[in-house]
Amino acid sequence: MTARTMDDHALTLTGVLTRAERLHGRREIVARAPDGEVHRTTYAAVLGRSRRLANALTGLGVAGGDRVATLLWNQPEHLECQFAVTGMGGVIHPLDPRFDAEELAFIVEQAGDKVLVVDETLLGRAAPLLGRVEHVVVVGHVSDGGDGPAATIAYEELVAGAEPIEWPQLSERQPAALAYTSGTTGRPKGVVHSHRALVLHSLTAALPDALGISAGDGVLPIVPMFHANAWGLPFACAMAGAALVLPGMRLDAVSLLDLLDVERVTMTAGAPEVGRALLAAVDAEPRRWDLSALRRMVIGGASVPAALVDGLDRHGVEVLQAWGMTELAPLGTACHLPHDLADAPDAQRTAFRVRQGRPLPLVEIRAHDESGAEIAWDDCAVGELQVRGPWVASGYEGGDVHEHHTADGWFRTGDVVAIDEHGCIRLCDRSRDLIRTGGEWISSVDLETTLMAHPAVAEAAVIAAPDERWGERPLAVVVCAGGAETDADTLRAHLGREFAAWQVPDRVTFLDAIPRSANGKSNKAALRQLMMIGAPT
Repeated sequence: MTARTMDDHALTLTGVLTRAERLHGRREIVARAPDGEVHRTTYAAVLGRSRRLANALTGLGVAGGDRVATLLWNQPEHLECQFAVTGMGGVIHPLDPRFDAEELAFIVEQAGDKVLVVDETLLGRAAPLLGRVEHVVVVGHVSDGGDGPAATIAYEELVAGAEPIEWPQLSERQPAALAYTSGTTGRPKGVVHSHRALVLHSLTAALPDALGISAGDGVLPIVPMFHANAWGLPFACAMAGAALVLPGMRLDAVSLLDLLDVERVTMTAGAPEVGRALLAAVDAEPRRWDLSALRRMVIGGASVPAALVDGLDRHGVEVLQAWGMTELAPLGTACHLPHDLADAPDAQRTAFRVRQGRPLPLVEIRAHDESGAEIAWDDCAVGELQVRGPWVASGYEGGDVHEHHTADGWFRTGDVVAIDEHGCIRLCDRSRDLIRTGGEWISSVDLETTLMAHPAVAEAAVIAAPDERWGERPLAVVVCAGGAETDADTLRAHLGREFAAWQVPDRVTFLDAIPRSANGKSNKAALRQLMMIGAPT
């Protein structure tokens, strides 16, 4: 019989929750309601309500391992659900309202969700799910029928009618959270993360060379909780004791900047298009908001143009680019400047900062070429990024546990990267989006990033178009910045300053908007359909 040692203590989220309630109970959680009114609460109040909610969910038949779905914004009730469900031993399953009805129905059916907690503003999105769960709990006004579900439970009544529980003893290996990928190339895939994975992810995310979260911070997660659990910020902030500012459903630039200013937020996080919107608003009215407290904006989900890095720098806000995937819970890398580049020229520093970063502690990376050979870190060659670590998922819900893994246990990300001598990855493309012309590869990401550096371009996406002579040629799709005008020849000349003539797109098409996936990325499958181009082979 193996003796139990002192280091056998289970890594479960109940420890995170207990610590937050005891040590950081007075730290504020600020939330904006749909009407714009700002409400203030604390970790102690939210966690007290979470323990009541956990008891109430038990009364609804939720037991250990059962899935509880949420269709909510970044609001206190969503935090309460995250804390209650994971703390009681259930599995929290945030649903993305941007999925279409058929995808939502598929996801809930496959996940086997037992309860759905939905905000009253999202009841319309919940309609296809009503017959697929045992109970529907509504945050806000409960309809008597009419335009809402006939049999619902009021969230506030549910919480108020229950006594708080003490968190049970859990296994660190048991599932805690379920998230689905965007499904742009097929059905969405479910990824389950254990307590151990999320505890280690939270601890590492808070480190100085990761996101750098401390008890002195005020964090505004613009990235929604239904997108990879807001990049892990709720649990990382609870662990560190950072104040949380929750924007609710109002995510326009002015509303966000008002919160950043008034609440003296020190860190925020969101996609590049959010950063561009904030920058445009501040550039238009530079004296309207005081952002002196804001030290950092974490940006992920897509490559960050140098113009956005330099633009936010002008306002004293550091851009920290991070890379990750739902399968990584989601953080894998963060782009901090190495010490030996601290005094490098600005252009060199910016060129580094627009890369996707170096692996976080406990995460390992490597790149393999098409033959399966590993590429040296200081090689200029590109290959598929492979990762492994304690929060890298081992498989998908309902799928082969080894799906997308190599024989020696590394997760194949499908991202094509180059890794420099610092161990910093530069994302070149998704493997399915690389453009092969005349036997040579062209990175759509590099073309997009350079296009978005042009002042007249707000958004850009590059896809492969069939070509009789070369097999494929790049096609650029561009959205002009508000009030700006340009033409195809101007943009092709702009690209020609950095790319060889054979890499420059033959065609540039202008659209009012680029289709986006449920997680906000350019949906190139939909774009190919729009441009009447078949899927890549």
